[in-house]
Amino acid sequence: MNNETSTVQPRVSQTRAFDIPFLRYLWKHRLLYLLSIPGIAYFILFKYIPMGGVVIAFQQFNIFKGISGSPWVGLDNFERMFAYMEFARILKNTLLLAFYDLLFGFPAPIIAALLLNELRSMAFKRIVQTAIYMPHFLSWVIIGGISLAVFGQEHGLINHVRDWLGLERLYFLGDESYIRSILVGTGIWRDMGWGTIIYLAAITGIHPDLYEAAEIDGASRWKQTLSITIPALLPTITILFLLQIGHFLDFGFERVYVFLNSLNQSAGDTLDTYIYRLGLLQQQFSYTTAIGVFKSVVGLVLLYIGNWLSRKSTGEGLF
Repeated sequence: MNNETSTVQPRVSQTRAFDIPFLRYLWKHRLLYLLSIPGIAYFILFKYIPMGGVVIAFQQFNIFKGISGSPWVGLDNFERMFAYMEFARILKNTLLLAFYDLLFGFPAPIIAALLLNELRSMAFKRIVQTAIYMPHFLSWVIIGGISLAVFGQEHGLINHVRDWLGLERLYFLGDESYIRSILVGTGIWRDMGWGTIIYLAAITGIHPDLYEAAEIDGASRWKQTLSITIPALLPTITILFLLQIGHFLDFGFERVYVFLNSLNQSAGDTLDTYIYRLGLLQQQFSYTTAIGVFKSVVGLVLLYIGNWLSRKSTGEGLF
């Protein structure tokens, strides 16, 4: 009798354990959680654990003494950051580039997706979609080389055309008045196709009966776009907009560095290239970490504000 009790008891306790909703849900989707382990490990190792190094923003960090042996300086690095006129200029450049990218770059894939959706020839639609998507796979070094072939002063395509028209050659990549337009424009050309695919996928989820009903009511294609397509895209637009707002000051190091030179640096230098120059080349780790903390805080604040406004206006948000 005792033997029977000892063999039955573990089974009962195991059954009761899986009566807990969370554990039952976890066991039911165990294969999905198993597949997500590499992604979770990536974020833990490369996103969360490095956050411990933020403390050096409040230290005079010495690489030989380490975090535990470096002296604490409080907010001195942040005070130094806002006291430098050079930092104010670079912050202005970053804000302007981020604003232009948001103003012109964010709507570009939405407009491209709406235009592609109106194409009747599937073959032509796929060709155009592939053509605008392919630049996404190019590195910024290659894009820098292509831009040199287009905008270069000696061998650039545009300057050859200007020669034929009898106009003076211009050094676009060395002129402060052109560098911001080039940075934003090349970013749109490279990444527009990626966003277009996301919006096209959202458009395919719209039920065809809505368009048929609108067509019966006499609505034109433009009216159908305004009344059906764009409202259906609003949740996707909202999520992607909030994600971009969260990275407002992260314009991209490679995107700027390949175009930067001594002639356009005053207008094209951003926080990312500034951090690289002072942090890695001049080894001012504490100061550049403080700048990184500042960027993260600004992104977090903008994300919360944008999410709150989105909740109030559309009812959609990230959280």
